[in-house]
Amino acid sequence: MHPLSNEHRHSPAGMKRTRPHVFSARARGAVLGVIGVILLGLAVAGFLAWFFACPCERTPGSYLFGEVVEEPVTDWTFANEVRLCQIQVATRPLPHAINLNCMATDDGELYLSCAQCDGKRWSTAALARPEARLRLDDRVYPVTLTRITDPERKDRAWAARINKIHALRGGDPDDPPDTPRPDDDAWWSFHVESAG
Repeated sequence: MHPLSNEHRHSPAGMKRTRPHVFSARARGAVLGVIGVILLGLAVAGFLAWFFACPCERTPGSYLFGEVVEEPVTDWTFANEVRLCQIQVATRPLPHAINLNCMATDDGELYLSCAQCDGKRWSTAALARPEARLRLDDRVYPVTLTRITDPERKDRAWAARINKIHALRGGDPDDPPDTPRPDDDAWWSFHVESAG
């Protein structure tokens, strides 16, 4: 019998031929499904890394982890040994946490400050709900934030900022000790009080 006879060219009875275009559509669907699962896994991993690690430099975070200190703090001068404080305020759907300048006066009062603060997410939240959490190194302190508007208190906070910058950096030519405090609209300061 000739190898290309009709008998050998047809499928045996009951067997279906697979259409090449149907198989490739199924394969494409499977590949897209695997890619979707991988992308979802990467998105979840990225979210968890951000959630547990940030705030990082200028990237905000969400929840501040660390040992919670419940005892009231009356002398915050140890905050001047930390370059930046991290503050967590209540926002929805997740809390909002950022790195901020913090500075303590010689008598132990603590202030947070920011430039061009009006309308920022954290400051808007702090004005609406002053309860917050402050992290210094790996310790978290429940605190209350109050924006200060009294010029004398703002001057004290500004002087504490300049002193801290010079102590940490060994002097800063960009901010000499006699640098005047910026205008009220340009520089905000919040008094930090222990809620413990």
